[in-house]
Amino acid sequence: MALVTQEVINQLEALMEEDAVGESLQKTFKNVHQGYPHETFTRFLKAREGNAQKAHKMLVDSLEWRVQNDIDNMLAKPIVPEELYRGIRDSQLIGLSGYSNEGLPVFAVGVGLSTFDRASVHYYVQSHIQINEYRDRVVFPAATKKYGKHISKCIKILDMTGLKLSALNQIKLLTIISSIDDLNYPEKTQTYYIVNAPYVFSACWRVVKPLLQERTRGKIDVLSSCGEDDLLKIMDYSSLPHFCRKRSSDSSKYSEANCYSLDHPFHRQLYNYVKQQFLLSQPSQPVKQGSVHVTLPEDADKEVIAETLESELNKFKDLGVASSN
Repeated sequence: MALVTQEVINQLEALMEEDAVGESLQKTFKNVHQGYPHETFTRFLKAREGNAQKAHKMLVDSLEWRVQNDIDNMLAKPIVPEELYRGIRDSQLIGLSGYSNEGLPVFAVGVGLSTFDRASVHYYVQSHIQINEYRDRVVFPAATKKYGKHISKCIKILDMTGLKLSALNQIKLLTIISSIDDLNYPEKTQTYYIVNAPYVFSACWRVVKPLLQERTRGKIDVLSSCGEDDLLKIMDYSSLPHFCRKRSSDSSKYSEANCYSLDHPFHRQLYNYVKQQFLLSQPSQPVKQGSVHVTLPEDADKEVIAETLESELNKFKDLGVASSN
C-alpha cells in the first residue's frame, strides 16, 4: 500500500477546490467526511495507491453516485413492513457485537449461513448501504466521543459456519456489494478475520479472491477454529460474536443475544433510527413498501467484476422489482 504524505493530500484537496464541485456534491461530501475531510482524502488516496489524480476521479465519481442514488437520505427510507425487514435480517447475517480494545466497532458477518432468499436483490443492497451509512454517521461518531479519539474504521469477523459450495450462487449479489464498498466506502475496515472455515472454504476462496481488490485481500486473516484465543488479544470476551465463543451453544441458533437478530439492540436502534428519520423528513406521507434501486458505479477496476455484473445483472430483468424514491 502506497504511503500517503501530507503533500499528496494537499494535491487532492487542491484538485477538489479547482474542480469547483456543485452544491449537491459539496453537501454529500460533508456527510462522507463527518468533519474529517483530510481523513477522507487519505482513504481515497490509499485506494488509488497514492495517485492524487486517480483518487480525485474516484472521489468525485463516488459523490456523484451518492447524489444520483439519494444516499444522503438512505437512512430515512425504512424497509417495511417489519416482517420483511426481519426476513432480511434472518437471511443477511450481520450485526455489531461490540468494540475492540482500541474502540473499533466489531461487526460479525455470517457468511456461511446467509441465504439471501427472503427478499429481492435491491432490498439486500439497500440494507447493506443503510448499515454502512449508520456505521459512518452514528456508530463511528459515538465511538469517537466515547473513546476520546477519532475512529473511522471497524473490524469484521466473517463466520464460515455452514458454508457450502452452493453459496457461490450468490456471487452476483456479493459482487455488487463488494464493488459498492470498494468504490464508495474504501478503507473502512481495518481487518477481516475469518473463523470456523470448513474444508470447502478453500474452493470458495479460489472463486471469490479474484473479485476482491488487492488491498482488501491484504487485510484478511484466517484464524484457527472459532478464533477465540486470537480475538481475545484485541477485545474483551463480551465483544466476541456468539460464534467465536468456545462455550457457546450451537452458533446456528438464534437468540436475543445473537447480534444478527432484529431483536438485538443494535438492529432495534438502527431500525428505529431509520423510521424516525423518515417521520422527520416526510411527516405527512405514509410509509410505502418498496425497495431502493441503487446503481452500481461503472468505475470497477477488475475486469472480472465488470464481466460478472454484465452477465448476472441481465438476470434481474425478469424479477419485476419496483423501485421507490
